[in-house]
Amino acid sequence: MMLKTRHVLRLVFLSNPVFVAVAAAIFTGLLIPLLFLSEYLFFEPYFISHLPTGTEFGLSLIVILCALSALVIPMNIYRIKVFSRSSQKMSGGIFGVFIGAAAGACSCGPLGFALFSTFGTLGATASSFLTAFDTPIRLVSIGILCITFWTTLKSLDAECRLN
Repeated sequence: MMLKTRHVLRLVFLSNPVFVAVAAAIFTGLLIPLLFLSEYLFFEPYFISHLPTGTEFGLSLIVILCALSALVIPMNIYRIKVFSRSSQKMSGGIFGVFIGAAAGACSCGPLGFALFSTFGTLGATASSFLTAFDTPIRLVSIGILCITFWTTLKSLDAECRLN
């Protein structure tokens, strides 16, 4: 399996440097806002990061989520670009990315207060639910992304062997 993984990753990311740029943009584009909204990164009054004791696991889940998203999305773009008939299989990866981003974004303080003040009781309920269950939601989204990575890897390996 490891040989197939290397072969497919080389095929996707070394075939065109645009896929590497897309992966870097996705990783950075997800990581910075999620770190900011989860209150690990601050822009005012200075650009500074802060890791409170006991939140290392949450930070690692955010980084894993962003890394898996940066792998899965360019691989599926490659599949769509090269093999247009397989575009309907991409929805699981995008679904995992949206769940993970929502879990990372909605469980933070500033967004929770905005949600609470905008939607009242319903906003407070949603904010407290997402705050209480942000780790399980992130774990589920990482699981979805892992399954999507594995199925994409398997299908790219099979489709490339046929061609």
